[in-house]
Amino acid sequence: MVQLITQPEAAATGMSVKPIPSGPVTLAIDIGGTGLKASILDADGKMLNDRVRVKTKYPCPPTAMVERLVALTEPLGGYDRVSVGFPGVVRRGLVLSAPHFVTTNGPGTHASKKLAAAWGRFDLAGGLAAALGKPTKLINDADMQGLEVMQGSGVELIITLGTGMGNSVFQDGRLGPRLELSHHPLLKGLTYNEYVGDAARKEIGNKHWNKRVRKTLAVLDALFFYDRLYIGGGNSTRLKIDLDERATIIDPNAGILGGIRLWDPSNAEL
Repeated sequence: MVQLITQPEAAATGMSVKPIPSGPVTLAIDIGGTGLKASILDADGKMLNDRVRVKTKYPCPPTAMVERLVALTEPLGGYDRVSVGFPGVVRRGLVLSAPHFVTTNGPGTHASKKLAAAWGRFDLAGGLAAALGKPTKLINDADMQGLEVMQGSGVELIITLGTGMGNSVFQDGRLGPRLELSHHPLLKGLTYNEYVGDAARKEIGNKHWNKRVRKTLAVLDALFFYDRLYIGGGNSTRLKIDLDERATIIDPNAGILGGIRLWDPSNAEL
């Protein structure tokens, strides 16, 4: 028989226990083209446990995504609400674009009409809320990182260098319109994803990829006239270029930590 021990009893016996958090506890999920990550945040936005991660499996229809996220987060413990960052265009919990997940075998492979139809306007927030039994909010993954790092003054641009290139922009602390730059032509007929995404980095090597990133940042500066630039994503650690005083490499966990701000009253419309 399992004996339940209360926190005061455990403390009296010298057992090491985590304090019971006060306020709402948030399950934060960061969906990526190569990995699915999650952790639990206390009311102050601090991680209560180590981040868990699994590789993204393909093909990945929306029903499979929900099942895999439920399995990923099951060991993490209890929570009151859920925040999710998704690599595509999201509006009111609906997925309007899922560029990675409409492919048969991951980014850069054949796109399936069947998968595109399944993902089109899929209510991922509603599907996860039903599966997890908790209120759920869903936004773009770069937007979620932006919520964590933005300072609330001027034009703040966030880009993520990972499977592709994500982006988000804030004006005086307010999230701007979702501009999906990743699929927009950048140079020589290549989109941002094709120019500085991970497939390009692997093909041309880190040295030439860094040169491409430098050119990309110059284009973004001319386009946004940003006051601050935040660079995240798994490939941000591979940058070997000089960044000016406006640029910051952000915490690799920002895509999870931003989940706490998604529930701020000021972000009620998100």
